[in-house]
Amino acid sequence: MIKIQRITMDHPLYEQEVALRTAVLLKPIGYTIEDYYNMAPGREEKCEHFVAVIDHPTGDTVVGAATLFPPQPGSNETAGKVQQVCVDKQRQGEGIGKNLMIAIEVRAFTELSLPGLYCHAQLSAMPFYEKLGWETGSDIFQEAGIDHKRMQIVTPQP
Repeated sequence: MIKIQRITMDHPLYEQEVALRTAVLLKPIGYTIEDYYNMAPGREEKCEHFVAVIDHPTGDTVVGAATLFPPQPGSNETAGKVQQVCVDKQRQGEGIGKNLMIAIEVRAFTELSLPGLYCHAQLSAMPFYEKLGWETGSDIFQEAGIDHKRMQIVTPQP
C-alpha cells in the first residue's frame, strides 16, 4: 500500500525524497541537488514536501515526491507552484503521481484556500497533467535547457 505524506526537511524521509528527485529529474540533465538549491536560494525551505511511501521490509521507502511552493508574502502571485514531481522509474504508471497531485490539490484548495495551482511541465509530462484536469497556460519556453509549458488549474467551483 502507498501512503502520501507531507514532510519537512528535517524528516527522516527527506534524504530519500532528495535522492529520488536527483535520480529522476536532476541527474538526467546534468544537475545536482546543490545546483537546484543555488538556482533558487531559500526556495526549498519554503516548499511543502509530499512523498509517496511504501512499507518495505527495510523500512519506509519513498517512491514518489513533489513539492508545493505556496505564494509568498509580498509577491503578486496568488497561485501555488507545483515543482519537482517525480516517481521512481520502476513504479511509474501505478497512479502514484496522480495520488501525489491529489494530495497537493487538497492541501492547496481546501487547507490553504489558494485560487489555483501551476507548474512548468516538460512537454512529455503534459498528458499527465491534462488527465488531471490541468490546462495549458503558455507557449513553449526553455527551463534547464528543456522545453516546457506552463500548466494550471483553478480552484474547483461548487
